[in-house]
Formats: sequence, structure tokens, C-alpha cells
Amino acid sequence: MVKRMFVLLIIAVGVFFLGFAAYLYFAQGRMVFMPTRHLAVTPSEAGIPFENVYVEVDHGERVNAWYIEPLTFDRNEGPVVLFCHGNAGNISHRLETVEFLMKMRAPVLLFDYRGYGRSDGHPTEEGVYADAEACYEWLIEKKGYRPDQIVVFGRSLGGAVAVELATRVSCRGLIVESSFTSAPDMGRKMFPFFPVSSLIKFHFDSIDRIGKVTCPVLVTHSPDDDLVPYEMGQKLYAAANSPKKFVELTGGHNGREYFGFSTYRMAMKELLDGTAKWW
Repeated sequence: MVKRMFVLLIIAVGVFFLGFAAYLYFAQGRMVFMPTRHLAVTPSEAGIPFENVYVEVDHGERVNAWYIEPLTFDRNEGPVVLFCHGNAGNISHRLETVEFLMKMRAPVLLFDYRGYGRSDGHPTEEGVYADAEACYEWLIEKKGYRPDQIVVFGRSLGGAVAVELATRVSCRGLIVESSFTSAPDMGRKMFPFFPVSSLIKFHFDSIDRIGKVTCPVLVTHSPDDDLVPYEMGQKLYAAANSPKKFVELTGGHNGREYFGFSTYRMAMKELLDGTAKWW
């Protein structure tokens, strides 16, 4: 009887393991990409003048973007920020970042990946890379920016998108904020008892790609991050080429109190202006 119960227990554990592994395999797309279609607020509703644009991407699809420019900005000389947001929500949830960059006197192109907000299609890893590259080209072709004026800024999942873009194009600088080393590394952290490496379909392999970036790199991360381990930010910084700088943030993954910190503002200003001593 005891032997039979033990065998049944082993079978039950095996069935649970295989069932959960199957769930992880087929549901991981919904874990990586968590888009919302509804726009919570627009820049104009927040009192910020903006240009609502649609950028052509693969297969005739378009992604929606907001271009926001300070009134007294010299487009011939100053930097512009291409912002790649995280995996959840849409661009309407990032206006706090827009307001911060406006105080830095930097224009910003804030775009939604395919499947997010008012963008067409459905998100995929290669798709979001292509979306970022198309928006980079839009800044050059439609707004007349030079590559050496474009700063690519990615937060969380957007950090992986930004790293990949910076390996494909020339740019003024790269900012990687609260981001992870790779999708498999995050999978192993979240599900340590499952063979994530053989289940996961996504790569987002920033730890391998960031060493191929040739522009100045600013990495920021908080020891209090409750989603992406601080050590991953440190590893990304260690793998990046010089010139580079690391700034320690405070607060959880979605906190932004560090926007008011002088060390953060100074590092951002130095990268945008090209005046960094670590340049």
C-alpha cells in the first residue's frame, strides 16, 4: 500500500511538472508581452504639445508614436531621445518620463511596439526590434536628425530592445535602465525548478549583445528592484565597453523617485550633452 501510494505520488508530481512546463511554454508570450490598447492619457491632456505619428514597419503595419519637442530646441545641434518602454501598458503610461526628459531640454520619440496601444499587429521579439529600428529611421528621414544626435533609452524589457538597436545603428549614446541580462536568465529566476532554457522561446540576450555596442553607455539600476535583480544591471555594466557609467537608483522596479536625484540627473545630462568626464 505504501509503495503504491508512493508511486501514485511520483506520477502526480510528474503530471504536474509536465503540465506546468507545457503551460509555461505556450503562455510565455503573454508573460513577456503585456500590452494594453486603451490610452490612459495623451500628452495634450497633460498640457504637453506633441505630434501624433504612425511609422511604417514590417508587412505594411504601422506603430504609433508621439514626438515631443521643447519649444526652444535647436534640432541642428541638440540630442533627441528614442525611448523604448517596458513590457506592460503602452506609451500613455510613460508621461512622467517625458516630463523628466523635457526638463533635460531633450526632444523624445516615444513609441508603442506592435500590438500595444494604437499600433498594429502583435508583438514578437524580432518585431519589437524592427519597430525600434523603424522609429530610429523616422527620426533621421522625417525630422532630419543625424545618428550622432540620437540617444537610445530603454527601460526594463525596453532595455533589451535598446541594446539590440544600438548594435545595429550608430547613435550618440545608450541608456539601459532597470533591465535584465537575458530572457532565459529572468526565466530561471522566476521558475528555478523548471528547465527554462529548453522551454523558453525568447532570447533578449543583452548580456551577449551589449559588448558589441560602441557608443557611450549609461546603466542604471536599483538594489531595491523587486522584479529585475540588481545584479543583472551590474553584469550588463561589466559587459559593456568604455566609455560607460553606472548609477545606482532607489525604489522598486516601477518607482521613479530617482528622477529628482542629482546624481541621476547629472549622468543623464552629461550623456545627452556629450559633456561627461567619463566620455
